[in-house]
Amino acid sequence: MMSFAHGYAFDPSYGLSLDQLLQVEPPEPPEDFAGFWSARYEEACALAPAAEIHRCGWNHPRFQVFDLSYRSTAGVTIGGWAVVPAHGRISRGFVVGHGYGGRGGPDLDLPFDDAAILFPCFRGISRSRCAGIPEAPYQHVLCGIESRDRYVLGGCVEDLWLAVSALIELFPAAADRIGYLGISFGGGIGALSLPWDPRIHRAHLNVPTFGHHPLRLELPTVGSGEAVRRCQNAHGNVMASLAYYDAASAATCTAIPVQVAAALFDPAVAPPGQFAIFNALAGPKELFVLEAGHFDYPGKREQELALSAALATFFGPL
Repeated sequence: MMSFAHGYAFDPSYGLSLDQLLQVEPPEPPEDFAGFWSARYEEACALAPAAEIHRCGWNHPRFQVFDLSYRSTAGVTIGGWAVVPAHGRISRGFVVGHGYGGRGGPDLDLPFDDAAILFPCFRGISRSRCAGIPEAPYQHVLCGIESRDRYVLGGCVEDLWLAVSALIELFPAAADRIGYLGISFGGGIGALSLPWDPRIHRAHLNVPTFGHHPLRLELPTVGSGEAVRRCQNAHGNVMASLAYYDAASAATCTAIPVQVAAALFDPAVAPPGQFAIFNALAGPKELFVLEAGHFDYPGKREQELALSAALATFFGPL
């Protein structure tokens, strides 16, 4: 198990070794789990995203940067950024999901020089703020949680699917070679999205959340899972909804190649949930073990560089 000096009232490694984490199994999903998500996918993909991009003031030697907007479900307008190669042609595309801290701009250090890359902000967050959805993570994660059909995470999954539609609409040359990258919140939303969208061919999930909700309700954190845990303790059963939003359950339905960067020590996203997602993946998978997530530690920069190299190798020519 991994341990660092810290000031938390709990152990962010939860006393588990790598071998133990690799034994965490996903929870059993509801019988209509696949039907619930497949129906939502079909409905979302029937919507035309009416995507628009406009050149913005970012200057970069590798990329041209654009402001992005497109239409998602429930009349929500999603904002974000799009980047394309400054030199050379577009031969593939990516959608990149952000963490619960939101997004202030595109990531311009990704190792892809031949791709159109969309950086949407999920509904309620950053450039996609909207009435009725609080932006603060502890409130956002509870929005609509009493109903599986109205839970905000379902809308965020639809935002991702509509981002893929927008990518294809804007850059049709990328349509047959699409990948997804998501970190933390974006990793969990990605895991929920992947099984149902055949347009995504390969994915990377970095310290993904929403894995194994029964465990998340037992383990203290400083992340959004703590808000859900407190909600459960105060008001009773939230699992009637959460069972449909378990990223580990979704992973059992995921057949495409997926690379997961999972942490041994993480105060915000409990490692057992991260590893539950990796362990459950039904298709080809690759694990990159991080010493810690959501935490500064000696050697963090070196691990980030190694992960970037592993990312480039994993996606290769896609």
